[in-house]
Amino acid sequence: MSFITHSLLSLALLLALAWGLAALWIQAPGGHGLRLVWMGLWAASALACLAAVWLQPRYATPARWVFAVAAVALAAWWISLTPSNQRNWADDVARSLRGEVHGAVVTLHNVRNFDWRSDTDYTARWQEASYDLETLQSVDMALSYWMGPAIAHTLVSFGFADGRHLVFSVEIRKERHESFSAIGGFFKQFERSIIAAEERDILYVRAGPRGEQVFLYPIQMPLAAMRQLFLAYVDNANRLADNPKFYNTLTANCTTLVYDMVRPIVPGLPMDIRLIVSGYLPEYLYRHHGLDTRQPLHTLRAQADITQRAAQAGPVADFSARIRATAQQTTR
Repeated sequence: MSFITHSLLSLALLLALAWGLAALWIQAPGGHGLRLVWMGLWAASALACLAAVWLQPRYATPARWVFAVAAVALAAWWISLTPSNQRNWADDVARSLRGEVHGAVVTLHNVRNFDWRSDTDYTARWQEASYDLETLQSVDMALSYWMGPAIAHTLVSFGFADGRHLVFSVEIRKERHESFSAIGGFFKQFERSIIAAEERDILYVRAGPRGEQVFLYPIQMPLAAMRQLFLAYVDNANRLADNPKFYNTLTANCTTLVYDMVRPIVPGLPMDIRLIVSGYLPEYLYRHHGLDTRQPLHTLRAQADITQRAAQAGPVADFSARIRATAQQTTR
């Protein structure tokens, strides 16, 4: 084989080695000790194949067979990892959202409305609520920054004529012993969840107890498109309740799944790196006229920062009105 062929094969082996080690570290059964054994066996098969390619060509064929058997075993194990709705879930994702559509009225089961005192001290409350899409008036995008300017969690809030605001959020469905891991999100560590929650719950806990920086941007969208997006969330939630799926940090996250729902409603929206580094999503929306382009983006960003207002308001009944009060006064 030529040097280029050797190099390409080596690169493929090293990538497979790294992927397998990460997958086994995160997901292999049997506890810490057995996990290290599986990782050691995988590393030995890959490195033996790599050494045979470069150092001992006459051993290359047996080494490739050993690695092929190990790769097939690893792939079979990986395929066997299937999502489930039956686990010991953390309280804030314990219930699956379901919706029923009767004409313009949507009834949602398991809307979250927790009273948060801290991130670990709360009163859990799940409720049933109905929403008349004929009275839907607004859509806001909330971005909650928790790890620098590039990384934000994306939420979408729907406002109704009676003053209610309902937020949909695509999240990891973590178990009680788990915490968020961006790396784990690549390796089937978490199921996917769609949460519907009151703003006083889901925006307050991020701005207050969790200390995240929260922005709320009014979205420019026709009423018909707003209703379609609301129904898309309900449809996706129902399908997840019946057929669980894994969360994926890159391809099935809090922003890309929203994009998947919006794309059929607003044709022509392009893929963009800012759908992955969602902290820069306002720039994407501004460029494609999803935000009010009559004002500079920096002005919109300043008006959208509700962090202090949300944290100070607390989980009160008129939370939605309080976080919008200053922004509305600013634009008058």
